[in-house]
Amino acid sequence: QVQLVESGGGLVQAGGTLRLSCAASGSIFSSNALGWYRQAPGKQRELVAIISSGGSTNYAGSVKGRFTISRDNAKNTVYLQMNSLKPEDTAVYYCRYSSGPFTSWGQGTQVTVSS
Repeated sequence: QVQLVESGGGLVQAGGTLRLSCAASGSIFSSNALGWYRQAPGKQRELVAIISSGGSTNYAGSVKGRFTISRDNAKNTVYLQMNSLKPEDTAVYYCRYSSGPFTSWGQGTQVTVSS
């Protein structure tokens, strides 16, 4: 079982920046992936960005060039630096841990971008 604790959400104006953090604890396998997903009201949850324990990354097209995912393996923490935020980035952002068949989700943190 892996527990995830997210922080860093909030209200920001369009064009602003936010940095999300997610700390993982518990039974963490050395080979894993940490990612950020988001869910806007009335929409399905979607992948934002993901990073493997080896540092490989993948981004949704809508955030590429604006968001950067990174991780600190020593701290089992993943970050999402969000720049040039747009109102359409408004959503609840969830952290996700995965390793083989094991998956855990954080509780989510609200990001609201005003126009």
